Amino acid sequence: MKEEYKDQVKQIKEILHNSKHAVFFGGAGVSTDSGIPDFRGTGGLYSGQTNNEYFLSKECLVSEPERFYEFYRKNMVFPDAKPNRTHIALAKLESLGIIKSIITQNIDGLHQAAGSNRVIELHGTVDRFYCTKCRKVYDKAVIENSSEIPMCEDCGAIIRPDVILYGECLDGFAFADAENEINNADVLIAGGSSLTVNPAASLFGSFRGKHLIIINFSATPYDHRAGYVIRDSLSDVFDSFIGNE
Repeated sequence: MKEEYKDQVKQIKEILHNSKHAVFFGGAGVSTDSGIPDFRGTGGLYSGQTNNEYFLSKECLVSEPERFYEFYRKNMVFPDAKPNRTHIALAKLESLGIIKSIITQNIDGLHQAAGSNRVIELHGTVDRFYCTKCRKVYDKAVIENSSEIPMCEDCGAIIRPDVILYGECLDGFAFADAENEINNADVLIAGGSSLTVNPAASLFGSFRGKHLIIINFSATPYDHRAGYVIRDSLSDVFDSFIGNE
């Protein structure tokens, strides 16, 4: 951890341990230490690309399912990814009753793999698929064990990932759940997110708690509202919160 942030991180640790309802909001930066690139950073999925959003859109899935799944398998499946130190620390803080919930923009399922139970997935998960017609649920093995377009064994319709594609709205229940958590939070930590992708980022407008903490390498639109802004490694910072400095 950078020396300039050590005192602030110690203060944040004390704030967390004295909190009544601490909530974590995470973006793509949470999983980069697990080998999953973010979307818009250097070397990310959209870096220098103009049409990748189309390949992850509902339009592409419906009109060109072969191209959709070719792109999906190449860019969205990371079978060797494991929870990193941030995921593990958050699970530990939840088990201690300090972190009450995790709101994530990620779809990789690594929070649950680390042991977190109270996870609100705003954009869905790559671990689950469902039939577009009869809604039968499948796990991710449905594409890992095949190179074809996955089809429902019951009705023959296309199976799709349970993620929010471009051109679709967020799940209303997940969004309402996240909004309720932030409304009830006295401490809100945002980590690894630019806080610019709406409607998820708009959730910060409802925070009325005492402490807003932002841990991100780049500036966000909410830095001016935060009591603490840390531009350092999430894994290093969260290690300090559980005493693994």
